[in-house]
Amino acid sequence: METPASIAGSAGAEMAYLEVIGDGTGKPIVFPLHDEVVIGRDPQDSLASDKFLCIPEHTVSRRHARISRRGDIYFVEDLHSFNGTYVLGKRLAPGAWHPLRDGDELSVSSAQIVFHSLIEPDRDSMPTIITKAVDATEYTRVSEAPAEAAQGDMQRTVQKLHAMAQVSIALGVVTDRATLIEKIMNFIFDLFPLAERAFILLPKSEGEAPAPVAARRRDGTVEDPDKARMSRTIIEEVLNRKQAILSVDTLSDRHFGSRDSIISQAIRSVMCVPLLLEDECLGLIQVDTSSDPYAFKEQDLEMLTGVCAEAAVALKNFQLYSDIERLLDGFVRASVQAIEERDPVTAGHSFRVAGYAEHLAQAVDRADAPGLRQIVFSKDQLREIRYAALLHDFGKVGVREHVLRKEKKLHHADMRLLEQRFKYAQACLERQAYRRLVELHARHELSMAAFREAKRGIEEGLREEVDRLERFLDAIRRANEPAVSASAGLPDLKEVMDYAYGESDDAMLPLLVQAEFSALSLPKGCLTLEERRQIESHVADSYSFLILIPWTRDLASVPAIAHGHHEKLDGSGYPMGLRGDQISVQTRILTICDIFDALTAGDRPYKKAVPVEQALDLIGLECQAGHLDARLFEVFVESRVWTPA
Repeated sequence: METPASIAGSAGAEMAYLEVIGDGTGKPIVFPLHDEVVIGRDPQDSLASDKFLCIPEHTVSRRHARISRRGDIYFVEDLHSFNGTYVLGKRLAPGAWHPLRDGDELSVSSAQIVFHSLIEPDRDSMPTIITKAVDATEYTRVSEAPAEAAQGDMQRTVQKLHAMAQVSIALGVVTDRATLIEKIMNFIFDLFPLAERAFILLPKSEGEAPAPVAARRRDGTVEDPDKARMSRTIIEEVLNRKQAILSVDTLSDRHFGSRDSIISQAIRSVMCVPLLLEDECLGLIQVDTSSDPYAFKEQDLEMLTGVCAEAAVALKNFQLYSDIERLLDGFVRASVQAIEERDPVTAGHSFRVAGYAEHLAQAVDRADAPGLRQIVFSKDQLREIRYAALLHDFGKVGVREHVLRKEKKLHHADMRLLEQRFKYAQACLERQAYRRLVELHARHELSMAAFREAKRGIEEGLREEVDRLERFLDAIRRANEPAVSASAGLPDLKEVMDYAYGESDDAMLPLLVQAEFSALSLPKGCLTLEERRQIESHVADSYSFLILIPWTRDLASVPAIAHGHHEKLDGSGYPMGLRGDQISVQTRILTICDIFDALTAGDRPYKKAVPVEQALDLIGLECQAGHLDARLFEVFVESRVWTPA
């Protein structure tokens, strides 16, 4: 076992350690901290031994808490554990990061853990006095170019340098190709006052030659790129040689002037520059004019080449971003499909819910009703909702299959065992009846007629008992069918529960045991309390899995949205019992879509599909009871989200 001294003296990455005073074993231990450690009870956890601190107590969640280092500071986070994580006696809010200081005491169930830091505070980390403040955003925001004055070439050079800096800043923050094209067009006409037309050519799909994707005139007229008239001669020259071209007085140019495309379009001056990145041509930009043969100079070509270099980097970034996005999307879809394969009956549920949720979010974004008009979802937020919907049942990977696939209130094996018990009870009744007949005959030496009469009476009583058993079994089979609504009546099984049959003269056995009676008495669904807890645990497990994924900033809320899809506005949901505004709009949208699909999905062994109108009525009752958001449900109904677009 490592000691604090040995940890402090090592040259490794350990900057702190945990002193576990009690972990259920009674043996205090010292656990060195690297960058991150998860605290939980499962000794078989997939994390490495130096990243998982096992507390072998049943009151500790499988993954209970996490400690991570950010710079020189360690933070502790409760992973939505059942019994909570405490620091200095105060319970942490699930998912919130709490900074740790040397000597802080943590409580995880009955385990007491003391955090020790090996970092000595230095003066560099102490607060400093601010002597001057500068707004850095002044140097990074896009601003208007300074007005051109009469100072000559120097002023124009400064103006163009300023414009180029603005191009670099603007293109650096663009996140989609359409915006990039729009900004490039605007900059071209700002940078080149004599330019009359501008074209941007990009490949429409991978492997294709660049084709016009944007064409505009200085007056703002947007031309159809597919019908734009351009000089194929100049374009082919730039693409083949991968060199920028400047042609002044183009009609007199011996290289281009004789070309029909130049003559027909009366091009007098032109610049055409390839979008090059590491010898890969991603497209090109052409700027021309038909009025001034000397509209462009060599400095203009250099400036346009710089713009194209910036644009090429931005385009490549878009391609890489798009590749990563497709990779993530494919991985998410493959993961969801693999999980749903465990229960083929519900296959497709997550994909349908994702479609409903995305369409409902778009409808809410357009809604103008009071309380909804201020809700606006960005493109990234819509994608965030879609991923949360796809992954909302991710935790079901940890639910046992016999629970996940349970079709009726009793498992198939339990029902077969119960039916065999009925057959055994009937056999016991028959054996006892004929034994009584034999004993009666032995005591009284019955005549043949008396024997037959006694046999007839015993068999009549036996038939009544067998018929009774058949009625009992029929009632059990009807009670074994799960109900969608708790209002559906249940067969009375009290008489069955009170019935006992004799295995022998001194042994009476029940026909129905308490566990079976409890399962058959469920007013709704087919899961017992313990099985429902197992199913409900998938929500917390989903969150535990999803927070391990390093989501980008635009998808950071995916775990939280998915985590709350079984919460109710009145606090009656699970796993955290959130109320009202504690539940985000995105999660409320997901909840409505999840319930709708669960009701209307195709026939399943444990329930029939509910017609859409009946499903809407049932969800409406949930809204009236204060469980779901009535405003969002109204939009759901009005927009007919379930109808294919």
